[in-house]
Amino acid sequence: MLYQKFGKRILDIFIVFTAVVILSPLMIFIAVLIKVFDPGPIFFKQERVGRFGNKFWFYKFRSMPVNTGDISSDKVGEIKLTWVGKVIRRTNLDELPQLLNILKGDMSVVGPRPPIPNQLELIELRKNNKSINIPPGLTGFAQIKSFDGMSVGRKAEFDMEYANDITILNDLKIILGTFLYLLKPPPVY
Repeated sequence: MLYQKFGKRILDIFIVFTAVVILSPLMIFIAVLIKVFDPGPIFFKQERVGRFGNKFWFYKFRSMPVNTGDISSDKVGEIKLTWVGKVIRRTNLDELPQLLNILKGDMSVVGPRPPIPNQLELIELRKNNKSINIPPGLTGFAQIKSFDGMSVGRKAEFDMEYANDITILNDLKIILGTFLYLLKPPPVY
């Protein structure tokens, strides 16, 4: 309980500052590529649902053409990506601006991924299983356990499992599992 109340936030801040120091040159390089090869904003800003159902602005490097609408992650195969977007999506580098969300306290490093407001079924399931009461994460238990065609219900079950057992050991396992997950070959659409 002490970890969940204080330690998790301390770990988040430590990880964010460490990541920013190490990854700043890469983040600047990505920003320049986006700006040079597809004029428009560098960042993609989207409303997401966070802790207790509160909405917040979620940041990513822009990987889609300007003016692409809200598309949930389960429809990723249906969207058009810029060539830079294809690279940063495949490597998950598009997620790096969420370090700002973590620093602001909107998110944590580990927790359920924040849904877009139109993912009503997932939001309702999280309300029912109380996993909406914890900060959403950059990565989470459902992400490392994911499989093609995972149902919203199964995702919410993984979120509940995590919410019921938040420990530093589990967070470290999920962070390590995320790196292992990133090494898997990309899905074919």
